[in-house]
Amino acid sequence: MDVATSAASSASPAPRPLRVGLIGYGLAGSVFHAPLIAATDGLVLDTVVTSSPERQRQARAEHGEELRTAADADALFARADELDLVVVASPNRTHVELATRALEADLAVVVDKPLAATAAEAEALADLAERRGLLLSVFQNRRWDSDFLTLRGLLEEGALGEVWRFESRFERWRPQLKGGWRESGDPADVGGLLYDLGSHLVDQALTLFGPVTSVHAESDARRPGAETDDDTFIALHHASGVRSHLWTSATAAQLGPRFRVLGSKAAYVKYGLDPQEDALRAGARPAPGAAWGVEPESAWGLLGALEDAAPVPSRRGDYPAYYAAVAAALREGTAPPVTAREAAEALRVLEAARTSAAEGRTVRLG
Repeated sequence: MDVATSAASSASPAPRPLRVGLIGYGLAGSVFHAPLIAATDGLVLDTVVTSSPERQRQARAEHGEELRTAADADALFARADELDLVVVASPNRTHVELATRALEADLAVVVDKPLAATAAEAEALADLAERRGLLLSVFQNRRWDSDFLTLRGLLEEGALGEVWRFESRFERWRPQLKGGWRESGDPADVGGLLYDLGSHLVDQALTLFGPVTSVHAESDARRPGAETDDDTFIALHHASGVRSHLWTSATAAQLGPRFRVLGSKAAYVKYGLDPQEDALRAGARPAPGAAWGVEPESAWGLLGALEDAAPVPSRRGDYPAYYAAVAAALREGTAPPVTAREAAEALRVLEAARTSAAEGRTVRLG
């Protein structure tokens, strides 16, 4: 036997792909989760659950006729022993129930944000996952935005000095309601911008600057017929001393900077959104060697003070890193990319913001 044959015969066989069941094929499922799962080495999209025949056809057209589809979650959980991971990308009101069912079926789970309506529900899910020794992670893809990765790098380098204030916005100009559960006033739907884009804003602030000691919020439903908040401001005081000012709005006819971060040495100001969502919506897919998540030089932020500020190259956005880390956690036992305990902490802040806005007072935490 020659050396090459010997080496080949002794090599370990490649592990089988981890099989993923995806519940929900609306915006979150079709634009974010399914393409990112399909692009991740070691994961295979096995089943998509949607009650819509049209969306079932769409899923097979986009991911191959061999893709299984199911009309409800019952059909998926009946095959639990054939799956390794369930991704919950269905409407917010279903997150806790479906995550609980998946964990009780001994399946690892990824849940789209928000994990739950309350921190108590999130903690209960975290407890269940820990008792069963299962992965439970929350899809906070905005931690892998180009601008967030750039800012995080600048903070690690000390480029801003001591940070005093962190300003962050997700603003849109949508003067007309679109309809659907995201704009529902039913508390069970967990609708409104506070729990939608506010989940990202708060998660990013906590990731960068740590625990919060007080929360003040102002929240309004401004558009005619609006049932839930469409214009919200949140002020956080972190235990580190940093103050975060966060805005999310559907009523901004002129958009503010995505980030404005003020420090003792310099400021960082960045306009515009990470390009990955638009690329996914347009049908682009991450692939090895492809230029993914790259911002044009015209979109780079400015770092410095007054006239001395200069453009800073944006780091590449990296949404694929989330599911790569999930696959590694399942294979190697490493920590999940976002934990349920982190999600619970963010929900504590969101609940405090809701209370603050409703009662017109600052809410103390910790």
